[in-house]
Amino acid sequence: MTVAEPKERRRRSGGREGRGARRAQETAPRIPYITRKVGCMEILSQEGLELIEHNADAILRDTGMEFHDDPEILEIFRDAGCDVQGTRVRFDPGFCRQTIQATAPAEFTQAARNPENSVRIGGANTVLCPSWGPPFVHDLDKGRRYATHDDFTRLIKLHQTIPHLHHSGGVVCEPVDLPANKRHLDMLYGHIRWSDRPFMGAFIGAERAGHSIDIARILFGEDFVANNAVLYCVSNTNAPLVMDSHMSGALKTYARAGQPVACTPWVLSGAMSPCTVAGTMTQVLAEALATLSLVQLIAPGAPCLMGSFASTLSMQNGAPTFGTPEAGQMVLAAGQLARRLGVPLHTVGTLSASKLPDGQSQQEATWGLMMSMFAGANVINHATGWLEGGLVTGFEKTMLDADICGKVARFFDGIDLSENAQAMDAIAQTGPGKHFLGADHTQANFLTAFFRPDTPDNNSFEQWSADGGLDAAQRANLLWKDTLDRYVDPGLDPAIDEEICAYIARRKAEKPDANYY
Repeated sequence: MTVAEPKERRRRSGGREGRGARRAQETAPRIPYITRKVGCMEILSQEGLELIEHNADAILRDTGMEFHDDPEILEIFRDAGCDVQGTRVRFDPGFCRQTIQATAPAEFTQAARNPENSVRIGGANTVLCPSWGPPFVHDLDKGRRYATHDDFTRLIKLHQTIPHLHHSGGVVCEPVDLPANKRHLDMLYGHIRWSDRPFMGAFIGAERAGHSIDIARILFGEDFVANNAVLYCVSNTNAPLVMDSHMSGALKTYARAGQPVACTPWVLSGAMSPCTVAGTMTQVLAEALATLSLVQLIAPGAPCLMGSFASTLSMQNGAPTFGTPEAGQMVLAAGQLARRLGVPLHTVGTLSASKLPDGQSQQEATWGLMMSMFAGANVINHATGWLEGGLVTGFEKTMLDADICGKVARFFDGIDLSENAQAMDAIAQTGPGKHFLGADHTQANFLTAFFRPDTPDNNSFEQWSADGGLDAAQRANLLWKDTLDRYVDPGLDPAIDEEICAYIARRKAEKPDANYY
């Protein structure tokens, strides 16, 4: 599907859409993160939570978890009194929970280079991050294609301009035109240069994590990094019940530097975990307990999050499925388990298996993001852009999802009960049988009374037809271009820029280019 319209039509529609987007941008509050005033949804009873926790302890005691190709990790567990046989580690019931609860912080701040964009992680706060990891991108003009460094940079600028995102993210797409063994350096630089929001470090291996920390020290200063969270790492398990050295290497590097680690079991129920919600959540909790306790054994007090990336698969063809009732139940349960453990929750948002920014993509996206919000998630990765089960970042999907992000932020802000919101004077002024359109209260509040999304068309059929008869994806196509046109470079101190570039050049010169990890 492509957009190939007459220039006049595109100019008229683009101008109209652009003006609408600017009006919404001017009135939409740009907040550094969401503070939820609507309570969490609890799907498990006290007995249900205790059952899952009991079963997770049984898994860790009887089956254990394996840590591959990292003898140091095994020695850390052995020194802590765990039963280590080969690469298999078994834990006494309650050991992991006690280790985590003794020192893990319930909340922390991740600093941005612009202090106004720093985010508070934990409690009633939610941080929305863009998509992570797709090797492909999609837009209506060029279709599906391998992502490039140019696509990566454009996405960073797009995310920086969207008011409903709070974080620059990490691998917003995989720039496959750069050497695989060095592109993490270019991606880190892109986040630092073109955004002033918090960002993620490189996740794969201790060396790349070390590069991320080195660059952060140049950007923020060594003393600041020593005492503040400035990066964000996600360490995934290889379900079931395995962590490899790429993930454990990054985990211990970030933990020792006092940087937050989201310990995240990545499971598709029915393949990587049992085909039941209760069985999957038991395994998720067991893996999270083992890896969270590792963070605290390495660096007591280091920030860490319980992560959960749990969804379902099609029993017909084995493909991942998203936006399912069971996936919603899993994230709600994960929220309760994380709160009982006393650590923030990291999870995922607008996931979709759809190939296009269509009705399926937005149905699945809305369900996923709403369930994560009701779960009390503190960091939601993949809040915009995800298509094709994570293989694709979509430009139009990004803008459609951004509207959903704005809606949930408004919804979870709760009902305003201020004197102005009670509107008693307006009701008295208008009286029975009249309308409120001309009331002084309406005139004073009409710009901010209701959330105004950018992508829908609410005009008459005739006006919609005159404006080109565009569907939501076509309107989003015009909108992402208009949004990029409005990007404002946050700038970077030239001396810091030069020092970071010199560091990157030295690291790149140390080894030949390679297209493998």
